[in-house]
Amino acid sequence: MEKSIFKLIRRYQYSSEAIIFKGKLESEGIEVFIRDNNTVDTNPLYSNAIGGVKLFVKNENFAEANEILSQVSEYSLNEKNQLIKCPKCGIEQINMVTSINDLKSFFSFIFSLLFVIIPFYSKHKYKCNKCKFEFN
Repeated sequence: MEKSIFKLIRRYQYSSEAIIFKGKLESEGIEVFIRDNNTVDTNPLYSNAIGGVKLFVKNENFAEANEILSQVSEYSLNEKNQLIKCPKCGIEQINMVTSINDLKSFFSFIFSLLFVIIPFYSKHKYKCNKCKFEFN
């Protein structure tokens, strides 16, 4: 039996992200291995400490898998499946971020830290990668 060698292709903060991209690669016929997903699922705060959830593919499939993953946009899309433009500078590199800027979200954040749970209330905004402008 031949030993197959896997190579790290991407890291994700949460296992749900890794599972989505794993499904994309497997639908294209590429064998995928995920590591550290159980640790992150147990406590999401460990994700940064251990380097996130790691996605591996076989060495011979690395170039093809990288090409497939590069076709998936990492930026936010609107309802029409188009990239969102920044209202200030017009660039299409927008990510959704969580912000803590009111009293309710601040207390939710403190409560979740004290009881080591995932925050149940947070506000989401869009943030431009170029000019750092935040908008709804």
